[in-house]
Amino acid sequence: QVVAVYGTLSDLLSVASSKLGIKATSVYNGKGGLIDDIALIRDDDVLFVCEGEPFIDPQTDGRAQEELTGSHTDWLTLNVGGRYFTTTRSTLVNKEPDSMLAHMFKDKDAWGNKQDPRGAFLIDRSPEYFEPILNYLRHGQLIVNDGINLLGVLEEARFFGIDSLIEHLEIAIKNSQPAEDHSPISRKEFVRFLLATPTKSELRCQGLNFSGADLSRLDLRYINFKMANLSRCNLAHANLCCANLERADLSGSVLDCANLQGVKMLCSNAEGASLKGCNFEDPSGLKANLEGANLKGVDMEGSQMTGINLRVATLKNAKLKNCNLRGATLAGTDLENCDLSGCDLQEANLRGSNVKGAIFEEMLTPLHMSQSVR
Repeated sequence: QVVAVYGTLSDLLSVASSKLGIKATSVYNGKGGLIDDIALIRDDDVLFVCEGEPFIDPQTDGRAQEELTGSHTDWLTLNVGGRYFTTTRSTLVNKEPDSMLAHMFKDKDAWGNKQDPRGAFLIDRSPEYFEPILNYLRHGQLIVNDGINLLGVLEEARFFGIDSLIEHLEIAIKNSQPAEDHSPISRKEFVRFLLATPTKSELRCQGLNFSGADLSRLDLRYINFKMANLSRCNLAHANLCCANLERADLSGSVLDCANLQGVKMLCSNAEGASLKGCNFEDPSGLKANLEGANLKGVDMEGSQMTGINLRVATLKNAKLKNCNLRGATLAGTDLENCDLSGCDLQEANLRGSNVKGAIFEEMLTPLHMSQSVR
């Protein structure tokens, strides 16, 4: 401050206190000499006023001055989102010298840090997530209190550029995730899902694991079981009308007397399954589609399969005794060693099918095969 010097030394101290906002008690000249009489002051003199502390020559080593005043390397206070943290500058700088915090406080006022009325440096971030970061900079250990979201701490660590902490947090988050549960869904769980779902809403069960579950006699109409694991399931008497079983695993399952009207079983695997007495025939004309399905060794005795699409399906060693296959598409189907005795194959398309070793005894209608039948 530039002031006019007049009156007594007490007057000067009073003016200095008012101008500088301190309680001035002593005045020194530029060389550290204590002034006890205003007559000793000359024009253009630079004076140093203090509240009683000893004189420090500003021309001396700046580091020594900082150690005495604590203004640069010692304690400072941060106001993070309204919460105060007291720490040392070295804590913020030394462990992660390339971080944003280090750059903010490495050189005094290098970033022009804003301070609140209490002199604390203002940082507009979450104090909840900042605390674990500050503790990590203090002792190098990641310690997060219960209830603190690790993802929030991770985002703050990324913001402040604390690279070594980011790796620790990513590992901690990965370890905190629950292990994937691949256990099959039970009947009780599935029934609860069914009851909680409106009848007209699509229930998506795509890719789920029902292996070995008892789903017998349940209403499973229109449900999407695409690529689901239904191996060894009990689906006897279940209503699977228009259900989507495309690429589903039905191997070893029991579907006896199930309603399969309009079902989609393209490329499904039903090897060794039992489908005795099933109904694939939809009175409305919607045809069941089992194109490309693996039906090796299935037992479909007595099933109603009018108009069913079994194109290029594999039915090797299957039991199709007394089935109604009227108008069925069996083009390119592997019927090797199948038992087709008593079947109704009127208007069925067997073009290009493999009937090697197949049994056609006691058929309800004569079978007229084209030359392309193998």
